[in-house]
Amino acid sequence: MTEEFAKHFAAEWVASWNSHDLDRILEHYTNDFSITTPMALKIIPESNGVVAGKNKVRAYWEQGLKLIPNLHFEMIDVLVGMNGLTIYYRNTATGRKTVEVMFFNEQQKVEKAFAMYS
Repeated sequence: MTEEFAKHFAAEWVASWNSHDLDRILEHYTNDFSITTPMALKIIPESNGVVAGKNKVRAYWEQGLKLIPNLHFEMIDVLVGMNGLTIYYRNTATGRKTVEVMFFNEQQKVEKAFAMYS
């Protein structure tokens, strides 16, 4: 993974979230990707913090956007790894800082993500 790809991906990822367009957001992910996040426990308690598959993640994110209708991310930094990257950002609606660690497949789609919050 190159720094150029990581920065471009992160900028588009943030822009897609700020648009609140779930189709645009989900274009970044594989059909069977999973996300592990403490927020899933709040929205889907039986998930144990893991949501897998685009349809289930879509439903989870729809609920999240309803709970935070003014959601807006500001990117702080992007960190580059071998087959992944980390986006460090602030949600201006909540004031919380977040990191999302994302691992990519060969087609440069996210197949696994982990979110951590301040």
